[in-house]
Amino acid sequence: MMCRTRWPAGRWGCPSHGSTSGVTGRQPAAMTGVPGWRPRSRRCSPTRAAPTAALASASRHRHRATRAGLAGLGHTIPQLMATSGLTARARRRRRSLTRQGTRPAAPDLVKRVFTAPAPDRVWCGDMTEIRTDEGKLYLATVIDLYSRRILGYAMGAHHDAGLVVAALNMAAVSRGGSVEGVIFHSDRGAEYSSADFPRACTRWKVRQSMGRVGSCFDNAVAEATFSTIKVEYVHRSHFRTRTEARLKIATWITDFYNRRRRHSVCDWRSPIDYERSEACAMEARAA
Repeated sequence: MMCRTRWPAGRWGCPSHGSTSGVTGRQPAAMTGVPGWRPRSRRCSPTRAAPTAALASASRHRHRATRAGLAGLGHTIPQLMATSGLTARARRRRRSLTRQGTRPAAPDLVKRVFTAPAPDRVWCGDMTEIRTDEGKLYLATVIDLYSRRILGYAMGAHHDAGLVVAALNMAAVSRGGSVEGVIFHSDRGAEYSSADFPRACTRWKVRQSMGRVGSCFDNAVAEATFSTIKVEYVHRSHFRTRTEARLKIATWITDFYNRRRRHSVCDWRSPIDYERSEACAMEARAA
């Protein structure tokens, strides 16, 4: 049981010395609303209750005293915790994977508007890792925001700018090489801010766009596409080697994701079927 000596004499005052409370300025009778308190004829001393029981009782008395309008009990629990060798659990701060670098970043031309009125207006891309028995395999993609079609992809054992450049080259070739004015949006990863990738964008006359540092929501479509690939295929498969993973993932993207998988953005059609049907509809309207 928590005794009445919870409050130091220097703060509350003791009746035997004729002092008043340092908080309320009244006689101790004003503290009758606090459970367990009554006047004593000697000076108060620190509690000697068991640490675990004292911690629980101190918490209850603290809340009761707060409701009664009495402040100043906040130092008791830290003292008991220090005496018992207890420490509070600190909440971990969120650490982003991408750090602000010294290289110049492209402006954000998308601003979380992940739609496009026609093909080859806005692309997005990112890189992820896939585990195999042989080690990690990295996958880079280029996605058209109009139909969510994966236009280009590249896989390799190293996380470098060569993969994102190869994915961009594949996307440009798949569109016939005429991609001038296309906006390519990505995060601020080192592979996209390196000298090689902006050089490739300049060669294809692609406008580069970047989201903010450490914000996955600024590149949500690329993140959602990776989630689909992993949930629907990668996490259901076991890859012994990187070569096996590369072949199977490429086949899944080409034969299933782009051609047969229905997407809500495409009116529940596959990306390729959506592009073809919309192109036919535009030709019919023009005629």
